[in-house]
Amino acid sequence: MAKKKPKAIDLFCGCGGLTLGLKKAGFKVLGAVDNDNLAVETYRANHKEVEIWEEDIQTLSVEKVKRKLGIKKGELDLLAGCPPCQGFSTLRTLNGGKRIQDGRNKLLLEFQRFVEGFLPKTVMMENVPGLAKVRRFKSFCKKLEELGYKVKHDVLNAAKYAVPQRRRRLLLLAGRDGEIVFAKEARCRRTVFDAIGDLAAAGKSRNKLHNLPEKRTKKVLALIKKIPKNGGSRKDLGKRSQLACHKRCDGFKDVYGRMSWDKVSPTITSGCTNPSKGRFLHPKEHRAITLREAALLQTFPKTYYFDPEAGKGVVAALIGNALPAEFVRRHALVVRRYITQSFS
Repeated sequence: MAKKKPKAIDLFCGCGGLTLGLKKAGFKVLGAVDNDNLAVETYRANHKEVEIWEEDIQTLSVEKVKRKLGIKKGELDLLAGCPPCQGFSTLRTLNGGKRIQDGRNKLLLEFQRFVEGFLPKTVMMENVPGLAKVRRFKSFCKKLEELGYKVKHDVLNAAKYAVPQRRRRLLLLAGRDGEIVFAKEARCRRTVFDAIGDLAAAGKSRNKLHNLPEKRTKKVLALIKKIPKNGGSRKDLGKRSQLACHKRCDGFKDVYGRMSWDKVSPTITSGCTNPSKGRFLHPKEHRAITLREAALLQTFPKTYYFDPEAGKGVVAALIGNALPAEFVRRHALVVRRYITQSFS
């Protein structure tokens, strides 16, 4: 007789990276919540069986969700999510030197409200590293402890968990029956080549997301062609060949840089198809990475659907804001074993 899959809910689900990782780890995701229309459309296209609430979580009743899913308090195996906390991101705070008041930072309290309402067996939350230093996060952890959870959190690099990308994120795991350990680090790192090296040439593939054209001025294209292949930087060109704005600014040194085939990529952000936003040039070809390449570096499969008609910037934001599915999968496997051992 096959074992029943543990049940999970994904709050602030975005386009579905967290759900994908949970499903790959053997969870049955029952419900999800997000109020971004395109994110929800993308989520639905890839996870048709999941009940999704497309509404502001601040007005969503926990009791309504419990009734719809047929779950009583204490029965849910895992409540997972990534409440938006952009005000604490390194980039937006200029590496911590600037405080930003962002209303979305309060959404951590909504995550807490759902924990209190469901009292799940386990909790998984992922977020920006800067949140770990914030009073609100410390209060959140204290509340979980008061509810009977053993809480563990740390800032981890997804590259150490078989994600072909340098991505530092805060991961919190909490269990009602003792501490949940993090997954073991992968023995080998996956590289940019491992992720995108087998793709057909952009514009000549069967994948619409890989074929969307670029629009570059002749001046910028000429600059890109000069950047040395496989990890080169605009700094390799000398000041005479650099754009005027780059000569005046000594920061953001990865701008107009190429990825290296044999290394992990930089953090995939919402600007990942724009070379002026970071080291997002293809290792060999004279272009930025495509949306499909960005999704693969986030460990979405080649078949994961994103609407190519939605616009490159909008889809890039969905991909850049997603959780890498492989990072989630590895830690979710640990959580699943914990549930089996503690609550069977």
